[in-house]
Order: sequence, then structure tokens, then C-alpha cells
Amino acid sequence: MIIQHIFPSVNRKSVFCFGILILILGNTQKRNTPERNKFGLLRTTENNTMIEQDTVKLLRECDAGVKMGISSIDDVMDNVKSEELKRYLKECRAEHDKLNEEIEKLLEKYKDDGKQPDPIAKGMSWIKTNVKLAMSDSDATVAELMTDGCNMGVKSLNRYLNQYEAADEVSKDIAKRLINLEERLAIDIRSFL
Repeated sequence: MIIQHIFPSVNRKSVFCFGILILILGNTQKRNTPERNKFGLLRTTENNTMIEQDTVKLLRECDAGVKMGISSIDDVMDNVKSEELKRYLKECRAEHDKLNEEIEKLLEKYKDDGKQPDPIAKGMSWIKTNVKLAMSDSDATVAELMTDGCNMGVKSLNRYLNQYEAADEVSKDIAKRLINLEERLAIDIRSFL
């Protein structure tokens, strides 16, 4: 044994354990290295399957979130009186549209149709919006509704980021950008509350 010649105080049992440890670590490194096929997509090994599943799930939640955000902005836009508030909402909607296109392209790569917002959540949002605006058709009401929606979106997206931690960095980046977009809108419209 070469190791025993170099380190005479090392016994055979230690050498054996060291060898097993090297084999285990070498095997782990091979398993965690993502492999790509000729199209640049991750190959479906055990770990890569988990990455791909979490990636698709996170992208689907981002897809539903973006669509919910666009729908919410559209629901209140006709009731906005302030040009400044209208500008903030239009800019935010345009950013949502860009993210939506990006998400759809990625989902298409994974052969997934995406996800629509939950019909119950969307219906409840529509009812809340229309009841509140019927009681008080003001920019403050619009700002309050949009702030509530942004906060719920941020909370949900952070939960999904934690839940799908094996997702790839591209999908995590999209989720973080969507979170930042929602947080920024909530900050921008505070003066209208």
C-alpha cells in the first residue's frame, strides 16, 4: 500500500475508510454535475429531473402570478384619475407583459402550457375590486387594492421560491424580478393611499 509507505503510522482500516470516502465523494460530484443534451436542455438524471420539475413548477407559478397582475391592473385602470398613478400602472403592466413573454418562452422549452391564475382567487379579487370601487371610486381605493395585490403576490412568490429551491437560476431570477416589480409598484403608489 502506497499510503502506508508514505505514512507508516496509518493502519489498513484507516486506508480502507479513506478509500471508501474518496469513492463516495467522487460519485457525488459526478451525480451533481448537470449534463446537457444537444439542445442545451438538462439531461434527466435523478438530480436533473428534480431541477427540471422544480423549474417548471416555479415558472408555472410565475406565469399565473404575472397573469393575475396584468388582470388586476386592467380591472382598475378605467377608475384611475391621476395621470401619475396611471403612468405607474401602465409601466408596471408593460414590465409584466415582458416577463410574461419570457416565462412563456421558457415554458415552451419544457413543453409546458403554463398556468392560469386560480379562478376562485381571480373571482374573489374581481368582486373585491368592484365592491370597493363602487363604494369609493378614488385613486386611494385603487392604490389600496393594488398594494394589497402586490403584497399577496410578493408573499406567494417568496413561498414558491422556498418551496421549489431546486429550480434553476434562470427561473429563480424571473421570480425575484417579479417580486421586485411588485414591491416597487407598492412603493411607487404609496403617496396615493
